[in-house]
Amino acid sequence: MTNDLAHYDAASILAQRDAFGMLAEVEVLAETGSTNADLMARLGQLQRPVMLVAERQTAGRGRAGRSWHSVPGGVLTFSLAWHFPAAAHTLSGLPLAIGVAVAELLQALDLPVQLKWPNDILRDDKKLAGILVESAADKQGGSWVVAGIGLNLQIPAELETQIGREVADAPWLARMDKNLLLARLLNALARCLDQFGRDSFAAFAERWNAMHAYANQPVQIMEAEQILQQGIALGVDTQGCLLLQTQAGIRTIVAGDVSLRQAGSHV
Repeated sequence: MTNDLAHYDAASILAQRDAFGMLAEVEVLAETGSTNADLMARLGQLQRPVMLVAERQTAGRGRAGRSWHSVPGGVLTFSLAWHFPAAAHTLSGLPLAIGVAVAELLQALDLPVQLKWPNDILRDDKKLAGILVESAADKQGGSWVVAGIGLNLQIPAELETQIGREVADAPWLARMDKNLLLARLLNALARCLDQFGRDSFAAFAERWNAMHAYANQPVQIMEAEQILQQGIALGVDTQGCLLLQTQAGIRTIVAGDVSLRQAGSHV
């Protein structure tokens, strides 16, 4: 397979869904600003979950408003809108559960990856994929969640220069049938979100900790380039909070807009 954009095809993705994937519709766009923004704007009209795939995003976003750069065929960019009967504030740990689902699928495809708290997937200690989760209440007291994912497949040197740091990619995965890859991602995510709706993050905490990139390593918790906390990363609890061993004891860190950095690292 090549990276020809014509290989993105909604009908092909739909045909390869399993019983969980069939809970969602699939749409493909040649180009858009942000698949997350597109779905967030449509939540009032959605009747069921929708996966929106863009061959190119011109205004993709990560956590804390950071840009997510992409190139056609080189970065897989899509978002999945999913409805929960519960209010958004009860969905603690959802971004981490989504990370587990994506990471487990990549490992099943023989791609060794690890998880960085709260929203990143790493390969060889470099960022391979990022997750952005947004939510909005519905009129019945439930909530819609839009999970956006950017997965680096094959990153040209000029894009890495534009990003300003080394990132990971998976060139051999770029040669995989993209529609099959997207279908498998949809199936894994739909299964994850269905389970999360029943069992919350408690069903994912042990799986997340098994792939924790910085388990028992010194880390710093940052906000706006300022160190808020530092200590040893122990793992996450059943709410998705990071447990940090500090000189003052174990601290529980809530994600918010903070980020984790390995001690001594500039990444």
